[in-house]
Amino acid sequence: MPHLDDHTALSLEYLELLARGAAAEAYDRPGLLARADGADEATLAALERSRRLALGVRAELEERRRREAELSALYATAHDLAGLRDLDAVLRAIVRRARSLLGTEVAYLSLNDPVAGDTYMRVTEGSVAARFQQLRLGMGEGLGGLVAQTARPYVTADYFADDRFQHTDAIDAGVRDEGLVAILGVPLTLGSAVIGVLFAADRHTRVFGRDQIALLGSFAAHAAVALDTARLLAETREALSRLERANEIVRDRGLVIERAFDVHDRLTELVLRGGGVPEVTEAVAGVLGGEVTFTEHPPTRDGGTEDGDGGDGIGDGGGGDSARGRAVRHGRDWVAEVSAGGERLGALVLRGRPRLDPVDRRTLERAAMVTSLLLLARRSAGEAEQRVRGELLDDLLDAPDRAPGLVRERARRVGADLDAPHAVLAAHIGQAEHTEHTQHAEHAESAESTEHAASTDGSQGRRLWSAASHLAATSRGLAAARDGGAVLLLPLAPGESTTALARRTAADLTASLRVPVTVGASAVVASPAARAHAVGDGYAEALRCLEALRLLGRAGEGTAAGELGFLGLLLADGRDVEGFVRGTIGPVLAYDERRGTRLVATLQAYFATGMSPLRTKDVLHVHVNTVAQRIDRVGQLLGRDWQSPGRALEIQLALRLHTMTGPGGPLPDARGR
Repeated sequence: MPHLDDHTALSLEYLELLARGAAAEAYDRPGLLARADGADEATLAALERSRRLALGVRAELEERRRREAELSALYATAHDLAGLRDLDAVLRAIVRRARSLLGTEVAYLSLNDPVAGDTYMRVTEGSVAARFQQLRLGMGEGLGGLVAQTARPYVTADYFADDRFQHTDAIDAGVRDEGLVAILGVPLTLGSAVIGVLFAADRHTRVFGRDQIALLGSFAAHAAVALDTARLLAETREALSRLERANEIVRDRGLVIERAFDVHDRLTELVLRGGGVPEVTEAVAGVLGGEVTFTEHPPTRDGGTEDGDGGDGIGDGGGGDSARGRAVRHGRDWVAEVSAGGERLGALVLRGRPRLDPVDRRTLERAAMVTSLLLLARRSAGEAEQRVRGELLDDLLDAPDRAPGLVRERARRVGADLDAPHAVLAAHIGQAEHTEHTQHAEHAESAESTEHAASTDGSQGRRLWSAASHLAATSRGLAAARDGGAVLLLPLAPGESTTALARRTAADLTASLRVPVTVGASAVVASPAARAHAVGDGYAEALRCLEALRLLGRAGEGTAAGELGFLGLLLADGRDVEGFVRGTIGPVLAYDERRGTRLVATLQAYFATGMSPLRTKDVLHVHVNTVAQRIDRVGQLLGRDWQSPGRALEIQLALRLHTMTGPGGPLPDARGR
């Protein structure tokens, strides 16, 4: 029978086994050795009690170690959640720890898709089958679908033999590819909502205990927290991003508003100190960062709009956005109409800024409004100056007895030099001569049409006066409205004829008004200030030239009496007979004077005999070849068309006047001068 010390020694051996963490089978060895040594029943019974106690302690230690590992894993997961940076990394860590602690071959996590109404694989650990990793489970399909639908854990020891859930070919094929048999699934919940399922599975039959179900549920809870935290973080980041964008917008708007205040101050200063349109465009360009120009001819409709996808209303006469003074898109440019009282004065065009925010648009519109104010102010000043010029010309025409010194002083104030050579010009908007049929048609018009025509004529007269006044101001002359048209007193450039001045004036007024303007000019008025009566006479002569052009159907042209041949002689106020003769047959007279020939006498005989060379040679008593040679010489001097009916008539009249004014001096004019 072993002694007590031996019994104590055997008990200590169990403690050594516990200390070493020996396997459960090692605890049978002390009893077997005692039985082999012949120990009595009391000793063996004591050893058995010690063995059972040691195994109990061992089981308790194992459970504590397992609990410690689980708590450590949960703590690590909680730590991961506290420093959540990458949601996928946290979910993979949860699945990996669940697989490790439960000792399963596979673990995976699926999430619900609210849009598709099913569940999809998010993370897998230990999976080898691609089809399994891509599975989507409808609500109620498979074990995972049942967990997601019922929000309760489900476990099966043999998946294919379990008929508690709905089997589908797709799910069963995926599970079969992966070789799974025992599966445990627990729901991921947020409040009462299921957002996914966490699984642990083995490729052999296995029964999962309550502790394992609870442990996997804890991991599922952490996964749900991770997902919700990630969602909240994403929403927070999105909110911060929106706040940053809003802050940027506020900052940008603040800068834009600051620019708007700046341009407002600059435009106000421009208006107060009488600045011009170029200064406005320069100021706006500096603020908006593009090129700004003013044009008197806004672009026509070309598909641009305020938002770039419709009609722009520029130049369409339809009362679009531009007619209300708004900035609109025109291609890649922005156009803001400059208008006042419904009258379009032009437009500001911004280039180099394809996109404008509302504040910048308003800046461009405000600049257009300021431009219209400046243009109206300039127009008012111009109209006042035009009235002064018109009143001076009216006085020259209606009250020619005013003192020359007073006339010169008034002219000096408007920049005119009335001691220089001038010409008086009468201008009318050109019209064809009325036929009898037209007159009958006009009499048949209604009273309303007649009033409309009168209104139109008045409008055209005002436009003609405005254009003539502008031309006079730029030419250092005078202009006034008279007789339904305009009268101008313009200086002659050095070497310029009155005919050339009339043509240039007609061309300028026609281009400005875009309708034919007919202009008749007087002879040269040497000094209007000293010879005020000549201005009135010149205007009468200019009107006669104007009427001659109308009768000849030459609307839109300009001329003076000197260009109209014998008709000009009849119309001219001074009856310049000598000028007409020299202008018509001057080369022939000069040739006879230099050479001592008789070309003038030959011409007189030639016309007197009905332009017959044979009868001419009898009158002159020369050979017919001599007549032919003289006629050829006349053609070289006067031009090939000298025998045309019109030229021939003028030449015959010039020959008669030359004969009449030769020995006895020039004929008196119509006034006896």
